[in-house]
Amino acid sequence: MAGVRIREDIRSLSGPERAAVFILSLGEENAARIFAHMNDDEIKELSQVMANVGNVSSTLVEKLCLEFVEQMSSTGAMVGSLESTERLLSKVLDKSRVDSIMEDIRGPAGRTMWDKLANVNEAVLANFLKNEYPQTVAVVVSKIKPDHAAKVLSQLPESFAMEVVTRMLRMESVQKDVLDDIERTLRNEFMSNLARTNRRDPHEAMAEIFNNLDRASESKFLAALEERSRDSAEKIKSLMFTFEDLGKLDGSAIQTILRSADKAKLPIALKGASDAIKDLFFSNMSERAGKLLREDIAALGPTRLRDVDEAQSSIVAVAKELAAKGEIMITKENEDELVY
Repeated sequence: MAGVRIREDIRSLSGPERAAVFILSLGEENAARIFAHMNDDEIKELSQVMANVGNVSSTLVEKLCLEFVEQMSSTGAMVGSLESTERLLSKVLDKSRVDSIMEDIRGPAGRTMWDKLANVNEAVLANFLKNEYPQTVAVVVSKIKPDHAAKVLSQLPESFAMEVVTRMLRMESVQKDVLDDIERTLRNEFMSNLARTNRRDPHEAMAEIFNNLDRASESKFLAALEERSRDSAEKIKSLMFTFEDLGKLDGSAIQTILRSADKAKLPIALKGASDAIKDLFFSNMSERAGKLLREDIAALGPTRLRDVDEAQSSIVAVAKELAAKGEIMITKENEDELVY
């Protein structure tokens, strides 16, 4: 249309505008998944920007998406700290609000550390504590919540756990300097190591995002990324788990997926699947159930690729959830590598 200004310079977009354009480019289904993780204020703010962002050229959209992919797939590690968080907040919020947020994050030293320990798996915490002095462990166990403390004690060697219990029964008030030393040890030797251990490869995060894109967007991003960083693109592809990868699962895993999957999604998902995948599903169903499923697929008629992608993604999500629970095992391309 004549007279309509089309934005083409990525530098002209503010941070909220970049977020708005990126979400608009993902399509309704993927945008809905992102909104599901936002609070009402964030949705209102972003929606207002989306409504007023105006006309944006396809070239700018592509540049923005590639910029996001490159940042997410960067091989450089990201290190988060109180200082870096405070610097980031200071760029977008006034000082009084930053101080209030940071005070909540830092909190009283004891409260923050014990709250953090409450979120640590009891086996992991017990594995660390079993190498400490019983008196130190007694202090730690006495400071965490009773239900968590019980689980930690049950994971310790029996004789060591009884020594800890005995120390707890004899323990009087703990001096502040002693408590400070224990907290410092937990922070420097345990929590910092735990954070390093749990740090994810950014390629894994990017692979999860790509798994949730529709097929056209996924192909576009991967093709563009291959031109800029073939190694990153190949690593992301190796980490992705697609609907066709279900063909690597054994019969019992397929049967478990069939019991958990949305029965309305299955015919649509198989509509666009390879014959090998269809045969795998049919071979793990009763003859009657297989006959009904074939009839449901035939009754669908022409089906939009977008609907097939969405249905297949839902089945893959079920498989990943079952794997995370340990109910099935997902094998990657290297058959010796397992994802639990």
